[in-house]
Amino acid sequence: MNQTLADVIGLTGSALFIAAFAYANVSKHLNKVVFNLANLVGAILLLISLSVNFNLAAFVLEVAWGAIATVGLVLALLKSPSRLREGQGVGQSDAVDTSPPPSPPASGRGDA
Repeated sequence: MNQTLADVIGLTGSALFIAAFAYANVSKHLNKVVFNLANLVGAILLLISLSVNFNLAAFVLEVAWGAIATVGLVLALLKSPSRLREGQGVGQSDAVDTSPPPSPPASGRGDA
């Protein structure tokens, strides 16, 4: 693999990391499958680019990042069947209910 191809592959991996980070910060309902898959693919692409220009610190970081993303992906996929039964999307985080509390019952004195 030549230097230019390694750079393109590495930059693509970096772009996936940045996109996943931005998505996690603006999403109301984080899809953990998408988030962890983007991080895993990003780590793999950066590891491929490191095969041309090896850097130990970057290699250790990408291996750890990929391992964490793999565990997160597996956990999100294992949890997804129960979430589908509950009407939530695959890998979505639990949403906080922000609706107002229900009104108290009528007092029985004619006021609602």
